[in-house]
Amino acid sequence: MRVGTPREIKNHEYRVGLTPESVRELTAHGHEIWVETGAGLGIGAEDTEYIDAGATIAATAAEVFEKSEMVVKVKEPQPIERAMLREGQILFTYLHLAPDPEQTADLVESKATCIAYETVTGTGGLPLLKPMSQVAGRMSIQAGATALEKAHGGRGILLGGVPGVAPGKVTIIGGGVVGFNAAQMAAGLGADVTILDRDPDVLESVGTHFESRAKTRFSNKANLAECVAEADLVIGAVLIPGAEAPKLVTRDMLKTMRPGSVLCDVAIDQGGCFETSKATTHENPTYIVDDIVHYCVANMPGAVSRTSTYALNNVTLPHTLAIADKGWEAALRDDRHLAEGLNVWNGHVTYKAVADDLGYDYMPVSEIVGLKTDN
Repeated sequence: MRVGTPREIKNHEYRVGLTPESVRELTAHGHEIWVETGAGLGIGAEDTEYIDAGATIAATAAEVFEKSEMVVKVKEPQPIERAMLREGQILFTYLHLAPDPEQTADLVESKATCIAYETVTGTGGLPLLKPMSQVAGRMSIQAGATALEKAHGGRGILLGGVPGVAPGKVTIIGGGVVGFNAAQMAAGLGADVTILDRDPDVLESVGTHFESRAKTRFSNKANLAECVAEADLVIGAVLIPGAEAPKLVTRDMLKTMRPGSVLCDVAIDQGGCFETSKATTHENPTYIVDDIVHYCVANMPGAVSRTSTYALNNVTLPHTLAIADKGWEAALRDDRHLAEGLNVWNGHVTYKAVADDLGYDYMPVSEIVGLKTDN
């Protein structure tokens, strides 16, 4: 199969769909790889490294799209990229369609086969989303700590405090992968950490892990309002796979917070879980509403591009190889977890949460490929 990777063009996005090591694996399987010139510079990979791994360097993204049967990216295709997709072409990347009707409409119109990293399932989770959730969870505390500095509009709070001065209070909404990793970082800094979740098993698990280093609360309206009001930093770490995030922190709640407190919305890729959230970039990461600093960067892991790219390729490469080796239909037929990643095919929306949120007719993947029942 001809597989291509363009340079990412989203604002301050430095990751790349394929590392030179992944290219070497694909070429060893007999596949033809096209990489846009400069695509790997954000992770410190020169064109020569891709050439040595067996890739052909393309002068433009248009050439990559033209040559490739499958395009492997990191972030959702931007409008100029969506215009280059064609019927039957495979797109394998993060999509986050539910809060993005324009992208969804373009992908439907393209009649491309669009497989989303974030909805591929695995044993007990979302394995292609997990490494980026780990990165984003850990980064949320770094970003929040910076935003709390007075020079960045914050209260002037050091999360860990110092002897004789109380540490900052961190409220983490959601105890999944993002929330767990945020709690690790916050507790490691010595902050006063509270984790909210609605799943008793999650609360038991994180409570056992952190013991006295973090408190747990059941996430109902009263507890959420109380914890948000007391917090110096609130981390939004809520995920409903494939669907738009629920708006849990309302604008009225902001009035109960101390001026200069910080909201960090890691759920912004799925629309955000704060009512006042809007996507920002690494170039202009924060804004202020009602004296509360909002950090809502939609591609947080892009700032640590090398770590993120290698972590992502570790989990995406086996699926990339399966699709390239077998073709997408056989790969999805053989692996129902990968089949969960199919979001758009031949002008149809094939992921129910996206169809429900955006008002499309839903076509089950099982009607497109006959799924095996023993995996």
